[in-house]
Amino acid sequence: MDCPACGSPVTLEVGPDRPLSTSLSDAVLAADEDEQIEVARDCWDCGWHETRALRVTSIDTTAGDETAVDRAALIDEITDELASIESVGTLEETLAAIRRQRATDPARTDTDDAAE
Repeated sequence: MDCPACGSPVTLEVGPDRPLSTSLSDAVLAADEDEQIEVARDCWDCGWHETRALRVTSIDTTAGDETAVDRAALIDEITDELASIESVGTLEETLAAIRRQRATDPARTDTDDAAE
């Protein structure tokens, strides 16, 4: 981020009880519910300073949901494979095959239609 006063780069420090090298994302992920995280931004050129406080009000996690993790990994793998296909015809054939499979899949639910 650049300083809003002079345009120079600013430093970001997460504190006050954390090492200077702590990133904001690491601090948020390590926080407990109802914990406050202070973030200070400073410009060493002009002296501009801003401190903000973030409070973690609730924590929702999908840890332990092996199905969700496996599904996300498969979607990433499929996306990577599709991105490497340069032939539009091959992509069209693949999409048609997927749609045929979904149309005949007995496990398909009505909620699948809402995403289309």
